[in-house]
Amino acid sequence: MAFKTEPSYTHGQAPVTAVLLCNLGTPDAPTPSALRRYLAEFLGDQRVVEIPKPIWWLILHGIILRLRPAKSAAKYASIWTDQGSPLKVWTERQAQSLQSWFKQKGQQVQVRYAMRYGAQSIASQLNELKAQGATKVLILPAYPQYSGTTTASVFDAVYHWAGKVRYIPELRFVNHYHDDAGYIQSLANSIRAHWQTHGQPEQLVMSFHGVPERTLHLGDPYHCECHKTGRLLAQALGLQKNQYTLTFQSRFGKAKWLQPYTEPTVIQLAEQGVKRIDVVCPGFTSDCLETLEEIAQEVREAFVHAGGETFHYIPCLNDNADWVAALGAVAQQHLGGWPTRAPDPQALAESRASALALGAAQ
Repeated sequence: MAFKTEPSYTHGQAPVTAVLLCNLGTPDAPTPSALRRYLAEFLGDQRVVEIPKPIWWLILHGIILRLRPAKSAAKYASIWTDQGSPLKVWTERQAQSLQSWFKQKGQQVQVRYAMRYGAQSIASQLNELKAQGATKVLILPAYPQYSGTTTASVFDAVYHWAGKVRYIPELRFVNHYHDDAGYIQSLANSIRAHWQTHGQPEQLVMSFHGVPERTLHLGDPYHCECHKTGRLLAQALGLQKNQYTLTFQSRFGKAKWLQPYTEPTVIQLAEQGVKRIDVVCPGFTSDCLETLEEIAQEVREAFVHAGGETFHYIPCLNDNADWVAALGAVAQQHLGGWPTRAPDPQALAESRASALALGAAQ
């Protein structure tokens, strides 16, 4: 195996701690060609689609990538901002805010963000951190609930990068924080703030991203972790069981996915006479296509068309201050024992001198 050419190792190098916040990714532009590139990478990941590779390759390249890019591009165009994709905008702001949070705590931690698919790749950002002297890196997925389709895929990308690097930084991984008190409280605070302005709905719908049901039977904890998040959030809000519903959205293909599905559920609520619902997406920490287009546009239209009157989408946590603090606390917990304070210049100089002297003696 050919390894990358890397900077020479420096004796007495001070340890540098970093956090890499990893999200899903986004196309470069809301165009069919950009979507084709993005979807080819995303849907080509066997963590995402577990159909045998030769069969799936024919379906993906022979059918899906011929038909889906134009439709997806139109959806992205409806939510695109002057700064680009909302997912990119919010993830970048989260990383910047997290960097500021560490600085305010007097801690010297480098924070960068990366995307599993598309630009700002995990490999490129790990290379950047390594070039900046990072010796210890915490991989922090933007997914509170663990899933093989998301969290494990992030880890795959890190392992793939490490397989091509000679001097690998010390690595740690955050698997999940679906029941973290700070995360739950930041969700509850966001919802309460919305209700203080708009009043409380008849029904709160908690919509999580769906995955095929077979993943549950194969040992994926995602389904259970979503339900625990929902239960803890309902408790924090003081809701009774008949005041909220947990659903799964973004079904793709004909296979059976985790149920109940979001859109059929809100249609049923409208048909049962429910006039107002609020929808929140606790599993998404940044607003994106699935929240701004699928929920705030498509699901809203379905609810109103079925007889509902008032539909509120409650935004994701994005860069809310209490969420950034909660994310920082999660990172801090996993950084335990790693240096996060600026090294003493004199002690660092002495360490380097000692290392050089030892090297000369040998």
